[in-house]
Amino acid sequence: MNRRQFIQRSSALGIGLGTLSSLPLDVLAENSFPDVVIVKEGEPAQLVQRAVDELGGMQRFVKKGQTVLIKPNIAWDRNPEQAANTNPKAVAKVVRLCLAAGADKVRVLDRTCNQARRCYKRSGIEEAAEKAGAQVRHIIDRRFDDLSFPKGEMIKSWPVYRDALDADVMINMPIIKHHSISGVTAGMKNLMGLLGGERGDLHKHFNTKIVDINTEIVPTLTIADAYRILLRNGPSGGNLADVKMIKTVIAGVDPVAVDAQAVQLLGLDPMSLEYLQIAEKRGLGILDPGKVKVKSVTL
Repeated sequence: MNRRQFIQRSSALGIGLGTLSSLPLDVLAENSFPDVVIVKEGEPAQLVQRAVDELGGMQRFVKKGQTVLIKPNIAWDRNPEQAANTNPKAVAKVVRLCLAAGADKVRVLDRTCNQARRCYKRSGIEEAAEKAGAQVRHIIDRRFDDLSFPKGEMIKSWPVYRDALDADVMINMPIIKHHSISGVTAGMKNLMGLLGGERGDLHKHFNTKIVDINTEIVPTLTIADAYRILLRNGPSGGNLADVKMIKTVIAGVDPVAVDAQAVQLLGLDPMSLEYLQIAEKRGLGILDPGKVKVKSVTL
């Protein structure tokens, strides 16, 4: 059963997926691994490798013959040094790990804000991911399908990109950065790049709507890139003075817990962020960092 079949069956029963119910049973059965891993002081590929190793290896999440969708942030016509998009070397490493674990296909895509061809090229993600063996896809309007959100409070239906529904495994790869409207972009907001329609409508009542989206579009694994972070003037940035290099990756299976750790890199208190409060109340994960098993590693 792929993600589309699972979502359709759950929606037909009137069940919102939530984080736990969307994860493979063999992932849920493992309780010896940390909930969140923070790896510091390495190069992008090293950081990713160690984070995935600490979580049990990519074979814990990807099985032979499966199709994997990797969702980085490729939204902006910026180079990697400007920290508006996910680091291309981190994306390429995840592609290689998925293929080594036996994935049949690994696809990489995002619905961009600037012109797509420029974003894919200038970010470095297109070239790096293709060299690593991925199918790098540009968004095509006809590939959006309406998805029901039975547990949505403000979103009841929205067009979602077909590749996200058909993949067996989805790996969310946000970059951690400031956002002028929401205050922060991390993993849960990164999934907006899988949506069609008028995404600007989501910014009204943003906190509730972004949680609505995450009730049905739930990644198998979140790997948050913080090799460089954008401290100000996000989400597009552009000024290198707004960028801080901290050489960090944060990864885990609980998207709320990963975001709670990630936003602290921007000096924010996760307990004060409305979207995370709502997400925890609705059962999408654990917000309180004190209740999460976190492992920190310095390379």
